[in-house]
Amino acid sequence: MEFSIKRDIFLGGIQKTLGIVEKKTTMPILNNLLLRTDEQRLKIMATDREIGLVADYAAEVHQAGDITLSAKKLHEMVREIQGEMIRVSKSDRDVVTLTCNKAVYRLPGIPADDYPVVVDHEEVALHKIKGTFLRELIRKTSYAMSTDEMRRNLNGVFLETGGTEEISWISMVATDGHRLATMKLAHGERDFLVLEKGVIIPRKGLGEIRRLLEDEAGDVLLGICQGVLILKTDHTLLRVSLIDGEYPDYRRVIPTEKGIELTLAKDKFLRALRRMSVISSERYNGVVLTVMDGRIVLNSTNPDVGEANDEIEIEYQGEERSVGYNVTYLADAVEVVDEERILLEVGEGMKPGVVRAVGNEDYLCIVMPLKL
Repeated sequence: MEFSIKRDIFLGGIQKTLGIVEKKTTMPILNNLLLRTDEQRLKIMATDREIGLVADYAAEVHQAGDITLSAKKLHEMVREIQGEMIRVSKSDRDVVTLTCNKAVYRLPGIPADDYPVVVDHEEVALHKIKGTFLRELIRKTSYAMSTDEMRRNLNGVFLETGGTEEISWISMVATDGHRLATMKLAHGERDFLVLEKGVIIPRKGLGEIRRLLEDEAGDVLLGICQGVLILKTDHTLLRVSLIDGEYPDYRRVIPTEKGIELTLAKDKFLRALRRMSVISSERYNGVVLTVMDGRIVLNSTNPDVGEANDEIEIEYQGEERSVGYNVTYLADAVEVVDEERILLEVGEGMKPGVVRAVGNEDYLCIVMPLKL
């Protein structure tokens, strides 16, 4: 195997694999990525058996072949090399030489014969969707995913699609049992991806999807079939195994009765919540909101740290009500709102609070209250 490729392209392709390759594994070959050349193309592949990625780039191929190399070391070498083109060649003993200007690296490889098959998407129908749509869905929901490994079905986001003859929609939901975030966007294509029931995308897979979409301003291709999600961009194909489990009926959590509705300036409220969070610790991270005529008072008291108080002027006339929330959960819900003003719905007693954007019904976050 021997090929030449632009250093920036090679580095970008390697970087896409770094989140996938296994750091701790009983199969050393999963620490590696696979390089395969053929017909003036270089394919860079990585897998941990649950997630697989193929990045495909044009290259000047002098001799076809394949090899697996340590993803970490290859990344470090290519990152430190300075120059426009890198020449890569493999010896008969599976030692790979990287040359750029006067710099030369040699890296032992493992033959590709035992490397797992990375992707197979030929039977999966792919549908066009804006990369920005998927990116927004992930940004506005993923923070609410559970980190409890015992609740595997909550260790990811729930993806649903639906629609009418005129328009289709796609939504994501995430919850950890204490809060729930959901985002729904109209897609505009009538023949978009149809799912009989929603699917659960695991946390690690969602991270790779987000990483892949960072620089994608245009359309990408999305397909879901037989427990697998496929995402395809111009140069990369990602395969994610979905979580086999039932997602709880999240619609039952969404309050049907309206609480007290407060309209707040997003930035002002978020800064006040962050001032309260300074007092937070692992033992106590609550904030008490007291709503009264013309203002909302925030208080956070932590015996281990101290006390914080603040207040915000609001347009409100009505009964006084106090409710406690996890300050981090509330700040997370507010931070992802793009609009300048938010709608905070304060429930009565132990009923949940709801955060929305003023004038935008696509997003909402439910936060369960704390006992005062």
